[in-house]
Amino acid sequence: MAVRDPAMTDVARLAGVSHQTVSRVLNGHPNVREQTRLRVQAAIAELGYRPNRAARALVTGRSQVIGVVAQNTTLYGPASLLAALEQTAAESGFAVSVGSVRDLDHRSISAVVERHLAHRVAGIVVIAPVESAGEALERLPKDVPLVTVDGDPHRPMPLVTVDQAAGARAATQHLLDAGHRTVWHVSGPSDWFDSAGRIEGWREALTSAGAEIPPLVPADWSAAAGYRCGQMLARMPDVTAVFTANDHLALGVLRALHEHGRRVPDDISVVGFDDVPEAAYFIPPLTTVRPDFGAVARASLEMLLTQIESVSGGALRETIAPTLVARRSVAPPPRR
Repeated sequence: MAVRDPAMTDVARLAGVSHQTVSRVLNGHPNVREQTRLRVQAAIAELGYRPNRAARALVTGRSQVIGVVAQNTTLYGPASLLAALEQTAAESGFAVSVGSVRDLDHRSISAVVERHLAHRVAGIVVIAPVESAGEALERLPKDVPLVTVDGDPHRPMPLVTVDQAAGARAATQHLLDAGHRTVWHVSGPSDWFDSAGRIEGWREALTSAGAEIPPLVPADWSAAAGYRCGQMLARMPDVTAVFTANDHLALGVLRALHEHGRRVPDDISVVGFDDVPEAAYFIPPLTTVRPDFGAVARASLEMLLTQIESVSGGALRETIAPTLVARRSVAPPPRR
């Protein structure tokens, strides 16, 4: 009778941990205690366990390549996520094949997924931050290992996302803590989940503080849209604090306020979101919210590899908390 090779579950049983913890150790995840890591490594050595994905590829017909579906965009968030996914996959021994689409609709996503499947990818990651991607993802084959990033939080699909609402709450609360009576919000596009989450967090923070909720100022993600909104806000003397849905919007708002003689932060405080590399060099340096794209990429890959390894019971949802980065664009409101 042939003796089977040790599996990940055998390592977990011997080490006294979950299979998810074994997966984290194998993938170099930082959120594992050193004592636990050493125990898992000792169990791997004792059992002679080898995560032989190459052999699995021969059985399943899948390769050491992960397929990614992403919108063809230069926006900082999606572009940063894609770069982090490529780096994290490489560290785990996988190559990445990127299929870019102009629109995240059913036809475009299905076409790219079919191309990935034709090349026998091990699994697929879809960066799906807009509403139009939801229906397309639900209609994909159910036996394909798949994780969505920044996708629809209301659909029952494996999802890793930045906690947009928590970031917006932190930004809004930071302005309230500085003494502002309320905070205006320049939002992103209405069909983006990132935008919806940031609106939700902004409203929650104001409601919890018992502050008035001003009208939403809708925009897109561009500095030009921020400039147009800033032109309006600059003419409103009661506006003392603005939270923008990303840093490019903040850049446009800063330009408009400067042209109207409204000083930042002396007259108006401004907080952005994303912490683009240039944010520290805005005038003044911008207070903003920093998403951890590296953590999103690691969690996405770990969730996908759990599916590839056919390990049941893995997490179907993981939310990554962002961090407020305080610089010099926030101050107490001016005295009237």
